[in-house]
Amino acid sequence: MNIKPLADRVLVLPDPAEEKTVGGLIIPDTAKEKPLSGQVVAVGNGTKDEEMILKPGDSVLYGKYAGTEIDVQGEKYLIMRQSDVVAVVEK
Repeated sequence: MNIKPLADRVLVLPDPAEEKTVGGLIIPDTAKEKPLSGQVVAVGNGTKDEEMILKPGDSVLYGKYAGTEIDVQGEKYLIMRQSDVVAVVEK
């Protein structure tokens, strides 16, 4: 399936949550902290007021409650506005 975000939206693949154990107990997925970083998979064209500066492949940081989670063929993605991205991580 090919997803193309519209306007100033970006599709982000979140980095996997860290596996944590506490005294030999494995913390379930529902209690894990959501990652606040990921990879841009696809971008929209931007708007007349906001140029699209992100591009596929960028590593980004975003706010804790940013975006809408979607499930595509068993993989979880976030779709959010470019303005919800707070930084690009340069390697």
